[in-house]
Amino acid sequence: MADYDYDLFTIGAGSGGVRASRVAAAHGARVAVAEEFRVGGTCVIRGCVPKKMLVYGAHFAEDLEDAKHFGWEISDCTFDWKKLRDNVLGDVDRLNGLYTQTLENNKVEIFHERATITGPNEVTLASGEKKTARHILIATGARPHVPSCPGHEYGITSNEAFHLDAIPERVLIAGAGYIANEFAGIFHQFGAKVTLMNRSDQLLRGYDEQIRDRLLQISLTKGINFRFNANFEKIEKQQDGSLLVFMSNHEPIEVDCVLFATGRIPNIEGLGLDDVGVVVNDRGAIQVDENSRTSIASIHAVGDVTDRVQLTPVAIREGQAFADTVFGNKPTTVDYSCIASAVFSHPPIAAVGLTEAEATQKFGTVKVYTSDFRPMKNVVAHRNERSLYKMVCNAETGKVLGIHMIGPDSPEIMQLAAVAVKAGLTKDDFDATVAIHPTMSEEMVLLK
Repeated sequence: MADYDYDLFTIGAGSGGVRASRVAAAHGARVAVAEEFRVGGTCVIRGCVPKKMLVYGAHFAEDLEDAKHFGWEISDCTFDWKKLRDNVLGDVDRLNGLYTQTLENNKVEIFHERATITGPNEVTLASGEKKTARHILIATGARPHVPSCPGHEYGITSNEAFHLDAIPERVLIAGAGYIANEFAGIFHQFGAKVTLMNRSDQLLRGYDEQIRDRLLQISLTKGINFRFNANFEKIEKQQDGSLLVFMSNHEPIEVDCVLFATGRIPNIEGLGLDDVGVVVNDRGAIQVDENSRTSIASIHAVGDVTDRVQLTPVAIREGQAFADTVFGNKPTTVDYSCIASAVFSHPPIAAVGLTEAEATQKFGTVKVYTSDFRPMKNVVAHRNERSLYKMVCNAETGKVLGIHMIGPDSPEIMQLAAVAVKAGLTKDDFDATVAIHPTMSEEMVLLK
């Protein structure tokens, strides 16, 4: 058997790479990781974690306004963006240190530099040093897509949004997925005039139509503007620093910031994949089998760099399964069915399982149960915003095929609802459960 420097060399120290490396090391493997930026990856450093902190900050805008209806008088209330920004970035630093410490505590060697694959069992570091490994794991994640229109260099992505010196007065957000809608809510609550533009006429493709429509209605009521069926033509920078955006089917719009949220693309450039024969699909993602193995037996890939589900918890599951299979003598595969997801919009959306349209297409006839209600807090606060819970069931068996909701704390409620759907429970099982009153979540066992 060949003698290698390591049993595993991981390229990329994001959620998937860190989990795979830590677990492999716990199984007794000699492991090294190369990371050219910061340990923690997109989610921890420039994604869902700092973004959720901004969402928390944004919620205080309405909470403070609502507080007066609950007897609180709050005067001289001002918002300091730089204070929130710096506190969030400070916590990112803390998490970066914890992730680094986790690897070091498991005796994983960390190279803080770029690595490329130069053979089936060889990587070359940016310093020129070569390392060999019995297995190589690619966990380099993905990055924001930037449209190629003239003037695109004047825009920013979610990466830069966390480092702004000030909240822009006028923001154009390009895209209609979860990142676009989340930042639309954040910037709006921080006082910006927000316009969301999209090349189609739909928000959040893949989510249930009723839930998407409700978010659009609420967003319009809040004052967020939308421009649908719009493609970039060009972006011009004006003398005063503002940006004039030209788009199809609409008049130009002048803004202070353009945020691109038009999808994410796998980080495969310069990795040496072509040189060693790793197959990449037409979307630029690495093709893998159920065991995360690429077309080269010694090279694996997990997370957003592959052609599977781009979610942090999925990358973590893939990293765990890879390490258990290859180094733990415990063959494991990831079940991609029934994965719950959330959009931290304002209000948030959560979903698991099939939409009504998907269920109808698959089963022909389905039964749909809903609850359209105004949360108690909104009633007292004189806020007309309504929540919507929806359950899609097999018409014959009553088995719950999907649950979809929009309203306060929907992601928190959905996590346990997803367990019930994953377990194959029926509408009768929900109905047989006594409600916790008064709560929003009790609507889940009172659906009609």
